[in-house]
Amino acid sequence: MSPAAKQVLILVGSESDRPRIEPALKILDEAGIEYDFQVSSAHREPEKTAALARSARQQGYRVVICGAGLAAALPGAVAAQTDLPVIGVPFDVGALHGTDALYSMVQTPSGVPVGTVGIDNAKNAAYLAIRILRA
Repeated sequence: MSPAAKQVLILVGSESDRPRIEPALKILDEAGIEYDFQVSSAHREPEKTAALARSARQQGYRVVICGAGLAAALPGAVAAQTDLPVIGVPFDVGALHGTDALYSMVQTPSGVPVGTVGIDNAKNAAYLAIRILRA
């Protein structure tokens, strides 16, 4: 598969997040949508994360899905570096069970939009990405 054929970039901050985002991967697979999955932490690897976001359009991606828990900086950090649609998936981790991640995603500053789905609802992130791609 060529990188240009892959329309969705999926990012999570830690390999341990993979099981939480896998429902999105299955939906995209079923729809025949090509994607790349990468681990890149907004906190531990800010330069890598920014570079991925800045180069996403040039790589042929049209939508970015970011899954994150706790402080959930990943979707906002990515949205600050690209003009592509960014969909955030708040993960149910930590003492607040994902509400902190949800609030982080829906309260990004004006001009840095992150479309956000429900807590642990990676399926809806995939469905939303498909709708964006088909628009």
